[in-house]
Amino acid sequence: MAEAVARLRSQDQKYRLAPHNVEAEQALLGAILVNNDAYYRVSDFLLDKHFYEPVHQQIYKISTDMIRAGKRADPRTVKTFLPADEKIGGEMTVSQYLARLAAEATTIINAEDYGRSIYDLATRRTLITIGEDMVNIAYDAPVEMPPSSQIEDAERRLYQLAETGKYDGGFRDFGSAVNTAIELAAAAYEREGGLSGIATSIHTLDQRMGGLQASDLIVLAGRPGMGKTSLATNIAYNIASNYRGDVSADGTPKALDGGVVGFFSLEMSAEQLATRIISEQAEVSSSKIRRGEITEADYHKLASAAQIMQKVPLFIDQTGGISIAQLSARARRLKRQFGLDLLIVDYIQLMTGSKKSGENRVQEVTEITTGLKALAKDLNVPIIALSQLSRQVENRDDKRPQLSDLRESGSIEQDADVVLFVYREEYYLKNKEPKEGTEEWFKWEAEFREATGKAEVIIAKQRHGPTGTAKLGFQAEFTRFSDLAEDERLPERFE
Repeated sequence: MAEAVARLRSQDQKYRLAPHNVEAEQALLGAILVNNDAYYRVSDFLLDKHFYEPVHQQIYKISTDMIRAGKRADPRTVKTFLPADEKIGGEMTVSQYLARLAAEATTIINAEDYGRSIYDLATRRTLITIGEDMVNIAYDAPVEMPPSSQIEDAERRLYQLAETGKYDGGFRDFGSAVNTAIELAAAAYEREGGLSGIATSIHTLDQRMGGLQASDLIVLAGRPGMGKTSLATNIAYNIASNYRGDVSADGTPKALDGGVVGFFSLEMSAEQLATRIISEQAEVSSSKIRRGEITEADYHKLASAAQIMQKVPLFIDQTGGISIAQLSARARRLKRQFGLDLLIVDYIQLMTGSKKSGENRVQEVTEITTGLKALAKDLNVPIIALSQLSRQVENRDDKRPQLSDLRESGSIEQDADVVLFVYREEYYLKNKEPKEGTEEWFKWEAEFREATGKAEVIIAKQRHGPTGTAKLGFQAEFTRFSDLAEDERLPERFE
């Protein structure tokens, strides 16, 4: 019997504690209580929740609040905010424990090293939690939960842990948000063109939107044939070709100009998308490229453009019918591996949600748009999501789109920070040509000539700025949008 009890006791002692270092926590807290300057060596990365011992979490939180309020944090002032009758370790009172921390404090020089050690151990504990959850869910997963969903969830949590040191979100104090806003304003002041967001290199749009703003969901919509995919590829290539990068202090890539672009092409293959872009850049008709009707001069232009384009940080995913969960996982992976400054999805109606097939399409699109907006905030990048318009546009005399024309418009209109409509009068006039030589024909010809080569981007919604219309030029042969030359900027004519 005695042997059995001894064997059980030895087995009880074999369980593993979560990684922690109480001595490092005590040393850091002691240094802070003796010299509050030690706090500023760890304040930018260490939070109270990173401490293992609950009493240490309390002491660090109270010290943080006092120091930020301009007050002195020492054993005498901190003990006021802790339960006086609470025993620590079953022996010492709070006052005695604080006094001991201060008495045994080490030099302030080592404060950051202790803080890093505490932070790293907290990260390891979080990794253990994620790993345990993965194992438990894999054992007891419900029938309707496929393994791919568990993989995507684990990847999301690991990504967020790698990016921010936490995966459960939380409140952020207003002071740090103000500092970030000032830094963005300073970056806009220093950036060429003075834009707070990423420049599209289409100046008419940039002036009205201030560039593409981080964490914004931008819905770009239009009827078939209006050129919404062309505008998206134009913006994608402009931003990627202007990319000038650097490496942050933590080793992650960051863009000084332009950006790394991820393009989810659910409708066209990567080769078709590349053909559009190379046609635009080389100024060779895409229809001629597809039919093989290019000349030797055209071929040299294509080859020259291709050499430049190969170095551009534009990544294309051509998976059809991708789900919002898969898209999110792949976007996070792209950001971790190469960086990410802009994400484009072509288009919303071709995506799938994770809802059961019995639920209606409106609910599925709601899940998709909500997921895209959450992803934009999570990655802190703008997302341009293309969308189809309903056929009710065709029933009106004025075929300029309205917000109500968005398919499943409730969720798309609500979740989007910016809604852009592409409209080309030329497209509709071309199909309404009357009999040549009649009075109606001459009137139509004048209207068609005026509309040829022009497009409108209607800013129907913009949380951070005014609505209105940006008039652009459109070269259908090369599927290229550009700024229109304004009359006052045209060179003077000499007789």
